[in-house]
Amino acid sequence: MSREKEKTYAITRVLNHNVVLVEEPGSRQEIVLFGKGIGFGAKTGNTIPAQDSRVEKRFRLENENHQKQYQNILSQVDPAVVGIAEEIIALIASEITPELNEHVHVALPDHIQFAIYRLNNGMEIVNPFLFEIQTLYTKEYALANRAADMIKNAFDLDIPDSEIGFLALHIHSAISYVPVKKAVQFTNIITELVSLIEERTAITIERSTIDYVRLITHLRFAVERIRQQKFIKNPLLDRVKTTMPEAYQLATELAQYISKRLEIAVPEDEVGYMALHLYRLLQQN
Repeated sequence: MSREKEKTYAITRVLNHNVVLVEEPGSRQEIVLFGKGIGFGAKTGNTIPAQDSRVEKRFRLENENHQKQYQNILSQVDPAVVGIAEEIIALIASEITPELNEHVHVALPDHIQFAIYRLNNGMEIVNPFLFEIQTLYTKEYALANRAADMIKNAFDLDIPDSEIGFLALHIHSAISYVPVKKAVQFTNIITELVSLIEERTAITIERSTIDYVRLITHLRFAVERIRQQKFIKNPLLDRVKTTMPEAYQLATELAQYISKRLEIAVPEDEVGYMALHLYRLLQQN
């Protein structure tokens, strides 16, 4: 028998029937094990073979700062909340990608604990970016719906759509390595750009239409490129300036807003691409 097969984990904490914290022999590092029924009837001090067939996912925090933050979470957050958060993280790893930003192990249980507190105390959860989140992050929102059902079943709480939107942002943060605060800022910028377009053109863009979906999708990719400074050439730039002056002027105003919010200069080529999409919108309306 190999040394790996002989290795056993010592349980340090049982979070729920499906999630346990264990200490790895040798490194003595605490890791998370997820698997159906792995925590049922288990107690601190019990051991679990490394090759236990029930183990579906293993999560290890490599960052020392995250390790300290996770220990604080374990001391401050209801173990049942940490357990359901780890189940949701296992779902993300299984359904989208196993390569997750490990900070989600800290951010998600903290968020869920506060959401549960607000819901239990009748505090409304307001999400001004819900439609944008649903449109921009469709796979994350679909998974957040499943996460909401898990929270509902675990804590007997109805989870409103506004909270599902915030869960989707945490899922997006985990898979994109973009902090939730930045994801909120990004979504807010898109929302403000649409408001600016509506104000300047006196056009109300119905949120349920394909025009709106197409517009914010284009704006999303434009802002994403600008944020990452991945600029692309626009061979139609000169033509756009001369044949679509109104759209180009509006695109210039949008670029100034983006530049101010992100503190990054927006190149003319990107302004030209935004103008093309705005021209199409103006023509249709």
